[in-house]
Amino acid sequence: MTDEGSLKVSLALLAPQTALSPTAQMSRLQRSLLLILSVAKSLCWGSILDKVTDLNQLDLEFDFIVVGGGTAGNVVANRLTENPDHSVLVLEAGGSNAGVVDVIVPFYSPRATPNTQQDWNYTTTPQVALNNRKIQYPRGFVLGGSSSVNYLGYTRGSKEDYDRWANVTGESKWSWDKLVPYMYKNEAFAVKPNDTGKYNPAVHGFDGITSVSLPGFPTSIDSRVFETTSELASEFPFNEDMNSGYHLGIGWEAQTVKNGSRSSSATSYLAPDFVKRPNLHVLLNARVTRVLQTEKSDFLTVEFVQDLDGKNFTLTATKEVILSAGSINSPAILLHSGIGNATSLTSLNIKPTHHLPSVGQNLTDHALLFFSFLVNSTDTWETAQRNATLAEEQFDEWNSSKTGPLIDPPTNQLGWFRVADDLISSIEGETDAAAGRKTAHYEIIFGSGSFTPAPPTGNYVSIFPALVSPASRGSVTLPNNDPLSAPLINPNFLLAGLDQLVMREALKSCLRFAAAEPWKDFIISPMGGVNLTSTDAELDAFIRQNAGSVFHPVGTAAMSSKDASWGVVDPDLRVKGVRGLRVVDLSIAPFIPAAHTQAAAYIIGERASDFIKETWTAERGAETEVTDRSPNQSQFSAMLAVE
Repeated sequence: MTDEGSLKVSLALLAPQTALSPTAQMSRLQRSLLLILSVAKSLCWGSILDKVTDLNQLDLEFDFIVVGGGTAGNVVANRLTENPDHSVLVLEAGGSNAGVVDVIVPFYSPRATPNTQQDWNYTTTPQVALNNRKIQYPRGFVLGGSSSVNYLGYTRGSKEDYDRWANVTGESKWSWDKLVPYMYKNEAFAVKPNDTGKYNPAVHGFDGITSVSLPGFPTSIDSRVFETTSELASEFPFNEDMNSGYHLGIGWEAQTVKNGSRSSSATSYLAPDFVKRPNLHVLLNARVTRVLQTEKSDFLTVEFVQDLDGKNFTLTATKEVILSAGSINSPAILLHSGIGNATSLTSLNIKPTHHLPSVGQNLTDHALLFFSFLVNSTDTWETAQRNATLAEEQFDEWNSSKTGPLIDPPTNQLGWFRVADDLISSIEGETDAAAGRKTAHYEIIFGSGSFTPAPPTGNYVSIFPALVSPASRGSVTLPNNDPLSAPLINPNFLLAGLDQLVMREALKSCLRFAAAEPWKDFIISPMGGVNLTSTDAELDAFIRQNAGSVFHPVGTAAMSSKDASWGVVDPDLRVKGVRGLRVVDLSIAPFIPAAHTQAAAYIIGERASDFIKETWTAERGAETEVTDRSPNQSQFSAMLAVE
């Protein structure tokens, strides 16, 4: 582990550790440059701008300003501009995704974060239940947001997850059945010849926008994983399709991959055919600091910077501002805008504009425990890590034909499981945090290599757990009144006794799985000093020292019923008590789905887009043919203020 227990991903996934000769270095550099140039050429879109001064060439009377060009924000921008009468500006804090190899190549996804230009590079506060360690907390700082830097898993969660959203908001439109059309609307599922039996076509969308596919390159553990589901079917059953609404069991992971490359909201919802619309514009490197009042209850003006040492700019929307900055930055922007707990804001010398105590509360995330096993095979990631020539050949194969081991992210299979009811009920004063009896408490993730830095010798496989129905809740708060300061992120990982129990039982489950007959001639021993004979106290100590995050934060601007005294947004995602401001990202989720949360973010974006369209249909009317807009210098001068 690294200092303060931060979770870093092994370079086994990324690049060889052995030194390259100058000739090999130049060869790799030339190939990388050719890749970057070819990709950048294909993604060079005229309406994606780098500098605020470029806006003076455009008609700047934007109906909608979307704060954040991430997973959900780009959905909203795309769907609203289907109507040519709706003009949209997206303000993205990060830079372009085009030509960033570690973003584009699926297997290189662990290289995209942390400590890169595509990452906000956040860390948590000391985590009490994790030996007071700080945990690195990657979030996407690039067009596409975290859909550009995640590990590409596309899992919806259980039907019960979304039905719980409907119950808590009092609105059936958030139920699974009502959201299924939006799932299909988002998904463009691509079928390969060998996918038979690996998915259920009845539960997928094939004509959507985000490309989704199953793994395209076999690994050394695929057959062993599914042999174990046969041998230990009662504990580890096979699930043909975990995206059906019933996800318990082990199955093939659906991934946001298109033809061997990452499919993000930037490459899909802002694809050239969409972003060329004359009513859709994106400004990069535009970090929003606050949303400002224009009238007594209207928040239609955004303040942003393009240079951390530079000037503040403001732009005003004529209809709505949509915050899609994510579960960390959306609440931070609200708080700096004076929307939050008035007492706390006053103590930071921030003038309260609207008392809304729930802002930044209810932070919920999935805890994770990287766990690997020494194996007697050389067919794992570590082989390429230690062989520069092989690593180069793999990249060349991907670059030339989009085939080979780099076309998939590092995981081919996932499993979803529950802890026995009697164990859950044994934790006094706590209740089951899962959405229902068909919703997982924990997940098992499989990989043909070690996700943590491997020793210089040996080969490994990963079979590790994640807590997906946590009881613990945390917060996002501010350290001061400087909107450019990093917020204080406290997920309170494993603080609840129930979470500690589930993670311990999940680790035991991984050990039992690895002890099954299909692994007898393959796995030598577990790493980390724990095994099936370890006591609960020993397992707990290992977890406290090694657990971290899957980086799935939600809930910090949670939706609630319109008349609820808690919550930040109503079921239509309008910020309660103000006008002109919505939040559309995972921060609105009142409960975290038992899933990798990318799919849920897309669903939220699709559902919210219709809410917004319905609001403005009466004024704007039906959609007509898109027409060009002429520049308007007077509007530029009036709407773009330099302070």
